[in-house]
Amino acid sequence: MILDLTKLSPIEKQYYLQHVIAPRPICFASTIDKAGKVNLSPFSFFNLFSSNPPIVVFSPARRVRDNTTKHTLQNVLEVPEVVINIVTYDMVQQTSLASCEFPKEVNEFVKAGFTEVPATLVIPPMVKESKVQLECRVIEVKPLGSEGGAGNLVICEVLLMHIDDSLLDENKKIDQRKIHHVARLGGDWYCVVNENNLFQVAKPNAQTGIGIDSLPPIIRNSKSLSGNNLGQLANVYELPVIDPSFDDPHLKQIIQYYSINPDEMEKELQLYAKKLLDAGQVYEAWQVLLAGV
Repeated sequence: MILDLTKLSPIEKQYYLQHVIAPRPICFASTIDKAGKVNLSPFSFFNLFSSNPPIVVFSPARRVRDNTTKHTLQNVLEVPEVVINIVTYDMVQQTSLASCEFPKEVNEFVKAGFTEVPATLVIPPMVKESKVQLECRVIEVKPLGSEGGAGNLVICEVLLMHIDDSLLDENKKIDQRKIHHVARLGGDWYCVVNENNLFQVAKPNAQTGIGIDSLPPIIRNSKSLSGNNLGQLANVYELPVIDPSFDDPHLKQIIQYYSINPDEMEKELQLYAKKLLDAGQVYEAWQVLLAGV
């Protein structure tokens, strides 16, 4: 299927874009107007765009159905400050409730059952139940259009960050496994980040990886190794060599049982290397593969 977005209705554009550009972190924004009325609303058009200066951007889009604007947008234009409360799994249902289109005089903190706590540097209150709160100054609001569905980029400088101690390890660093971020997908779909779906990917070497094109052809053209596996193998700064001290009983078994059939032995070596790579054991996988090169 090929979609020409210029021929789609605004609601169709929104449907496809929100399903494929995901997951999206959620900006749970607390704002206030000049009269002191507080608003609390979630936005999934949100992310980090700079660390120095520390800049985050979220977008309260114009409503597709009637082209009206949201109270959050109106508030930051009156009082250019916002607290971005990070959404975690234990508060997602309440967060969703806060997205209801309550009248302007209604406080979503009350409706959704959240607790207001004063911020340190900005006027809008923080959500006590959130484990991370970002106090921000709005430095620019950039409209992206005037029709329904058009975004309004609220560009914010993070002034102060509050982090619950329960998220920290013994070195006062954030333990990614403890946050349990929630993110938006398309429609009613969400996802949660926890230990069951977290994994690590080694950053490219400072000395530059050799690249998949530099892998030996027998490895590069393997039918057993995935693209991810090849990426792991190619993220070394020089082609490895056989380590005489490497000792692996299973490798010895493969060589012993399949040595009379080189093609079968190579297949078994690659299958074993794949298991090692999927477990993050790149050095060991290289040693296994080099036995067949």
